[in-house]
Amino acid sequence: MARLKHIFAHFAATVSEWAGKPVIFIMALLSVVVWGLTGPIFNYSETWQLVINTGTTIITFLMVFLLQNAQTRDTRAIQAKLNELILTSAAENRFVGIENLDEEDLKHLDRLVEKAAKGTGGGAKNDVPENETSAKSRPKRKRRRIVSAASSKSDQ
Repeated sequence: MARLKHIFAHFAATVSEWAGKPVIFIMALLSVVVWGLTGPIFNYSETWQLVINTGTTIITFLMVFLLQNAQTRDTRAIQAKLNELILTSAAENRFVGIENLDEEDLKHLDRLVEKAAKGTGGGAKNDVPENETSAKSRPKRKRRRIVSAASSKSDQ
């Protein structure tokens, strides 16, 4: 099952990268133009309309899942990198995991950080909402080296 997940993740990443290229957009646009130009040939029949409706519906339906998978993995990777930066810097460890807060808490935290950045007081240091992933009581760790899959491939 893990192998199947890996294959799907690779496939989703490849398709999402491929789908974002300008040439693919141009090809899709040309397909719609060609379809539109063939309307008079097919007398704008229901079958002619069904071709574009079915094709675009199927492609959209499948792309939603592929793009969501790729975006979710990218977001998790970015969060892991940000958490690593927080944990290895002088930043507050309480900021680790704030992505799990609800919308109101995030808005409140955003206002506090903005005030602190402007130097108007109300700093976020003591007002950051705690959550289950917070590292409040965890001592600062020394910087550690993480060997990623990309760097280990280049070392081989």
